[in-house]
Amino acid sequence: MKENIFGLSLPQLQERLKTLKLPAYRAQQVIDWMYKKHTLSFDKMTNLSQELRQTLAEEFSLFRARLIDKQFSDDGKTTKFLLAFADGVAVETVLMRQPYGNSICVSTQAGCNMGCAFCASGINGLGRNLTAGEILAQALFINEWLAPEEERVNTIVIMGSGEPLANYDNVLGFIRLCHEKYCMDMGYRNITLSTSGIVPMIERLATEDLPITLSISLHAPNDEIRSSLMPINEKYSIEQLTQAGAAYANKTKRRITYEYILIAGVNDQAEHARQLAALLRGQMASVNLIPINPIVEKGFARPTAKQIQLFEAALLKQHLVVTVRREMGNDIQAACGQLRNKHLE
Repeated sequence: MKENIFGLSLPQLQERLKTLKLPAYRAQQVIDWMYKKHTLSFDKMTNLSQELRQTLAEEFSLFRARLIDKQFSDDGKTTKFLLAFADGVAVETVLMRQPYGNSICVSTQAGCNMGCAFCASGINGLGRNLTAGEILAQALFINEWLAPEEERVNTIVIMGSGEPLANYDNVLGFIRLCHEKYCMDMGYRNITLSTSGIVPMIERLATEDLPITLSISLHAPNDEIRSSLMPINEKYSIEQLTQAGAAYANKTKRRITYEYILIAGVNDQAEHARQLAALLRGQMASVNLIPINPIVEKGFARPTAKQIQLFEAALLKQHLVVTVRREMGNDIQAACGQLRNKHLE
């Protein structure tokens, strides 16, 4: 099988083309066609000789992703894409048209093995990790989708299917590629990574000198509730996790976001708000409240609007920075995993 060079950085491609005795500038030409001009055929790289194009086509492939399915929300602001890679493995990517620009949510694994009780991504377990190129393919697919409107992706949230820090090297490769001028030329501050809380990898990420935003899926104010919702809490307790979050914020000088899914009767009571406030007091952090997107297979219920307001007010009273996530794509089940699971069935 030919090597797929989509997803290589410029230095990596330069090194690869050395084996064909090609000068470094050829790699720059190929990179421009791949990432800037969305070209997936060597035949179309017209500033390369016919002989060179044939040589490259014999050695390499340029597979990116193909569209299997798509869904549009009624308000036209959210689009979910199901994209497949060369081996047929498919993942979801979501485009959200926000007031501040176009935001996308990308997947880092096909499926997930974290076992969170409220999430559809793990219903069929983990298929495999995605490569840096496969994660990038999602972002560039949507850039190409937006191009006819003279728009582009403005922000990226690494919060789709999978645990990003369980696929660390590929995710870091993707983030660095997004930042490169020859690729997406995106500022690191426009990228958010969300993790369920693999503490050693959070500590490692803090040393990377990447000013991205870190979002931690907390979803509970104490170990008992969190362990019932998120098995990873049995390995890394809430205390360990919030200490790692505080250390990350102190080292990077970047405010942490703690994601908190509100589930009726589980973690949405006044006592839970008091515990959460005590847990995060003094941290350079904000709390993002997320009323749960009900998933038939999971059986959890959404709190009432009044209960959501009361919980938010209780946190604000304790001087926490709080937002309630603006809902997008509920009518197309934009939460991760649901379209992929339908496809698998």
